[in-house]
Amino acid sequence: MEIIDKIGKYDNLAEPFHCDFSHRLFMGNLGNHLLNAADFHSRDRGFGMDYLNSINKTWVLSRLAIEMDEMPMQYENFCVETWIESAMRYFTNRSFRIVSSSDNDTRPKTYGYGRSIWAMIDTETRQPSNIFDVNDGTIMKYVENEKENPMEKLSRVKMADDAELVRTIETLYHDVDINGHINSVKYIEHVLDLFPLEWYRENTLKRFDIAYVAESYYGDRLNFYRETDAEDALAFKIRITKTPSRGGEEVEVCRSKLKFVQPINGFQKI
Repeated sequence: MEIIDKIGKYDNLAEPFHCDFSHRLFMGNLGNHLLNAADFHSRDRGFGMDYLNSINKTWVLSRLAIEMDEMPMQYENFCVETWIESAMRYFTNRSFRIVSSSDNDTRPKTYGYGRSIWAMIDTETRQPSNIFDVNDGTIMKYVENEKENPMEKLSRVKMADDAELVRTIETLYHDVDINGHINSVKYIEHVLDLFPLEWYRENTLKRFDIAYVAESYYGDRLNFYRETDAEDALAFKIRITKTPSRGGEEVEVCRSKLKFVQPINGFQKI
């Protein structure tokens, strides 16, 4: 197989119906663009989902963090760059950079960055699978360790056992992805919905971290527990658990951490 560029670049548009009341892209939609870029990048290089599915394997997102200085405005063109920082036996670290994109953009503006960890699993056993067994370890030819990602690396989200239960929801049709479980980005959207519209008029989401622990499925009830950071009133931790549709014990699904800031120069404020 011919070796192509290590860094993938994918053009996007902040479509109006993917933007919120401030006319800037929803964080959830940006998350979709990042995950699409990851899929396009891996597919073009011989270890994408379509090939993996043919050999009973798939990629599973383990952790994701997005940190933005600014979100793309409605109708703005932007580019998602993505590259593999490192690859281990069962996990790979993938980075993202979100930049402005146009034919006349000689000095593109950086909107923000992302970091993610992915695991390869066997679709039949749901157990970890050796990444280096795929196409004779082709992925190692695409590790890019010289391109800088300045955002802080992923950290564990620690929460107290007495966090407040703030919402319980049912999982429905639009929550389910191509793998048959609840879509990774849907958790992000549900977490962001815990805050009222007025909160977003006064505060800007700076960084979102999420760590996935277990899968949930159509019909499961999701429970959201929230904890405010003791030292920062604009920082929150959210734990999501599931109550299986067929009954059983409550099980943790994922944890997330949100960092809001006061808007600067009107960013995301109308």
